Amino acid sequence: MARTSHKAELPSKICLTCGLPFNWRKKWAREWENVRYCSDRCRRSKSSTAVSSAAKKNPIIFTPDVDAS
Repeated sequence: MARTSHKAELPSKICLTCGLPFNWRKKWAREWENVRYCSDRCRRSKSSTAVSSAAKKNPIIFTPDVDAS
């Protein structure tokens, strides 16, 4: 009888960029310990996400100088 696998039994991780969970894939079998991102898109945008989340925490409020002339 063929062995069936259920997706719930696969290991999962949380993506460092988007924060969503993702499951093990066969193409990651050899390097699962090193996988950090759920997709190439998240891997490419890792630096811009860090900047945007930091900007959300500490927004810079720009107030232009107004001359009362």
